[in-house]
Amino acid sequence: MKTNEKNKGIPLEKGQTFPLTIKRLGINGEGVGYFKKQVVFVPGALPNEEVVVEATNISAKFAEGKVKKIRKASPHRVDPPCPIYHECGGCQLQHLSYEKQLHEKRDIVVQAMERFSGLDLGKTDIRQTIGMEDPWNYRNKSQFQTGLRNGKVIAGLYSKNSHHLVNIDHCIVQHEATNKAVQTVKQILQDLKVSIYDERKRKGIVRTIVCRVGFKSGQVQIVLITAQENLPRKDLIVSEIKKRLPEVKSIMQNVNGEKTSLIFGDKTVHLDGEEVIQEQLGDLTFDLSARAFFQLNPVQTVKLYDEVKKAAQLTGKEKIVDAYCGVGTIGMWLADGAKEIRGMDTIADSVEDAKKNAKKHGFKNATYVKGTAEHWLPKWLGEGWRPDAVVVDPPRTGCDQKLLGAILKVKPKKFIYVSCNPSTLAKDIKTLSKAYKVEYIQPVDMFPHTAHVECVVQFTLKRDN
Repeated sequence: MKTNEKNKGIPLEKGQTFPLTIKRLGINGEGVGYFKKQVVFVPGALPNEEVVVEATNISAKFAEGKVKKIRKASPHRVDPPCPIYHECGGCQLQHLSYEKQLHEKRDIVVQAMERFSGLDLGKTDIRQTIGMEDPWNYRNKSQFQTGLRNGKVIAGLYSKNSHHLVNIDHCIVQHEATNKAVQTVKQILQDLKVSIYDERKRKGIVRTIVCRVGFKSGQVQIVLITAQENLPRKDLIVSEIKKRLPEVKSIMQNVNGEKTSLIFGDKTVHLDGEEVIQEQLGDLTFDLSARAFFQLNPVQTVKLYDEVKKAAQLTGKEKIVDAYCGVGTIGMWLADGAKEIRGMDTIADSVEDAKKNAKKHGFKNATYVKGTAEHWLPKWLGEGWRPDAVVVDPPRTGCDQKLLGAILKVKPKKFIYVSCNPSTLAKDIKTLSKAYKVEYIQPVDMFPHTAHVECVVQFTLKRDN
């Protein structure tokens, strides 16, 4: 192979086949191996497997490939039960036994800490991943893009790195109620010849079917995401949903005419039924509006929040801030053991839901406000109110740097970080390590058969701060 200075040391060419031993799983669930010191990512390959790989992409820092042949299979390899597993891309680990998935997810956390956190891993308590007893049909919400194929309405997910829409008739990680509802709504749109959005042409009306179910209540909410507010045959659509799906208690419309990967737009329209559905976690019930954030796996959420409560070590005297509070779930999980809860979120609907949920449960010690933690924390500190503990549950991008700055300024004795992305968690740990010590990291498997892993981290303020 001819090389120049820029490509010097890269031993592979696109299309080349070569043997590879897989060393570990990467952050996205792909197998990772090394060919002549070049790191190679191979989706579908498992640790300790010997495979023949075809190079599909070469860059200066890494290569990507696909499995052509498995010479030595992992003893933990299983047949994925989903018939469109390889096409869909929604799950990444159905070909790995569930017990081994839990082991590998802990290792993904370890890798992220090695790369970004600056922690001494020999002295860091990274615990075994908490898994599910039954790791199927666990998702309470689906967001399926719509399309037309051969004149038929389809709905599903885009396959990885493409604009190919994979039609999903039945998803084995979705709750059965959402599977049934989406299939029925697809048929209604087909029967009524409703205009379907075309992403490429940016024409049409219905672009996404969102469905959420309350595991405990059995209530179902349908949200139609449309490219414009005017929805022709709206009354007929609503009538058919009510007739064919009596379990649907809330029918909403959300308007998103932008060219964006975001599902929801700013405007939500109430079409029929209630504006919210109810979900229950433990003894607490929550009202969920169309745009409100709520954990997608209610069964594991109880375990996750119990870990937050353990990390908080409440005595009844603590003042707690629940940042990124959503509908108030974490704060209310802690409220009976704390003196006061204050939560904030940038989505007004979520804050309103949180207020209603707190009032419904009689939590007079819980207050919720709209805005960012980096605004409210210094403001409250200036008013003489200092929290004993702050809990954050940020998006995958991690905590806003201004929020981390506010934490380092306010310096609560305890800081509890709920993370859905080990890499951004590790980077935030490095920032927080100026004032905080990591007591332990507890991985929790919120999304079986995917590469995602959630973590609860207990930080304590260093003595010299």
